[in-house]
Amino acid sequence: MIKFLDLKAINDSYEPQLSNAIKSVLDSGWYLLGKELENFESEYSAFLGCKHTIGVANGLDALRLIFKAYLELGEIQEGDEVIVPAHTFIASILAITDNRLVPVLVEPDPNSFNLDSSKIEAAITPKTKAILVVHLYGQIGINQEMVDLSKKYHLKIVEDNAQAIGAKWKGKNTGNLGDASGHSFYPGKNLGALGDGGAVTTNNLELATVIRSLANYGSLEKYVHGYQGLNSRLDEIQAAVLRVKLRKLEADNNKRRFIAAYYLEHIKNSSVILPFLPQEANAANFEEHVWHLFVIKSKNRDVLQSYLEKNGIQTLIHYPIPPHKQGAYKDFNEMGYPITETLSKEVLSLPISPVMTEEEYKKVVATINSYPD
Repeated sequence: MIKFLDLKAINDSYEPQLSNAIKSVLDSGWYLLGKELENFESEYSAFLGCKHTIGVANGLDALRLIFKAYLELGEIQEGDEVIVPAHTFIASILAITDNRLVPVLVEPDPNSFNLDSSKIEAAITPKTKAILVVHLYGQIGINQEMVDLSKKYHLKIVEDNAQAIGAKWKGKNTGNLGDASGHSFYPGKNLGALGDGGAVTTNNLELATVIRSLANYGSLEKYVHGYQGLNSRLDEIQAAVLRVKLRKLEADNNKRRFIAAYYLEHIKNSSVILPFLPQEANAANFEEHVWHLFVIKSKNRDVLQSYLEKNGIQTLIHYPIPPHKQGAYKDFNEMGYPITETLSKEVLSLPISPVMTEEEYKKVVATINSYPD
């Protein structure tokens, strides 16, 4: 069976550095808010080209803390609106509603899967205060039209960079394109920890200071609490693991790009729609995509998935139930987002990772090409 993502093989590829890093933390006797976190934050900021990184417990917390900090600073008020893609993982929307803000769902571009910038302006009201840009599946989700709209209407741009660490737009890394960014280091991400982990990045010192405090019980000085904060901290072991993996991230992303290029060039089946890129199919190493997921579309998605499973290829669906159809958001259940709903029935994620062998990705291609269209 070709696994969708072989996490053990991925982590084995970092040995012995990974085990040495963990042992170093164990031997230090210091497990929270120590040198490993300090060094990771500094190295991650340098990688992205931004001024501030705050390690937190997970990617959802990263986004929650950004909006919570804007509320504390008075730049956003409860009840204000945030534009967010209708087609995304539910965490993007949970971060908004958790802060008593109102998500305004906007349909994606059916080709790129990302927020359709041409639909944003119609969704803006006097209560709109931010655009949450999700770089879905590893592809840049921002464009100049969004930037221009944010300036025209004085909107914050918050990036959900859970899936696109290492992607670039106009020479700048995701996580350094807007006002603030939330990052996830969930184990399956391109930069994955050995458990949950996340970070906030920004170039705004005031915002960074408030977020750092909010993530530590609302405190910057022990037993002095300026805010009603959370407990959301990236621990020393995860920081040490991420430092090891960060050094190899660009090489790992390039391996993903190589496999994606092979898929794009060699998958030939009329029942399968390949990911759309604004460049030639053989140029999948283009810096605007890091291929966290390789997502195809098929009108017979479930049959295709079953066929691949029977032939020893594991696939996943991202995401089978749209956020507005979830029980968590019953008030949205009757809303219609036809593009999002169609995608939920057609998308299928193929195996892709830095440790896939040539034999494996060639088998994926051959099996799809033999699928009766």
